[in-house]
Amino acid sequence: QVQLVESGGGLVQPGGSLRLSCAASGFTFSAYVLSWHRQVPGKERELVATITGDGGRTNYADSVKGRFTISRDNAKSTVYLQMNSLKPEDTAVYLCYAEWMGWNKFWGQGTQVTVSS
Repeated sequence: QVQLVESGGGLVQPGGSLRLSCAASGFTFSAYVLSWHRQVPGKERELVATITGDGGRTNYADSVKGRFTISRDNAKSTVYLQMNSLKPEDTAVYLCYAEWMGWNKFWGQGTQVTVSS
């Protein structure tokens, strides 16, 4: 059974940091491109960051470049999102996504991140 389980969300003050984790199981993790997306009610889901299977390439939304870092540990089947210098507009549900060759696609349930003083 495929599972993507996010953790690490919470309430943080502006300028603070959080590290999200997404633990995967049930598929060949290292073969999949992993990404983080975020969702705000009433808005379209936004792609935040992507990392290739071997971790060699990453891409970021302009809104988070220089502040967020995506990484993965294939031995632990886990992908991370380090978020620094957080802003109120980063408040959202953050979701983990795995895709293989445009065929197999899996979503996690999400973790809430709230940036507020």
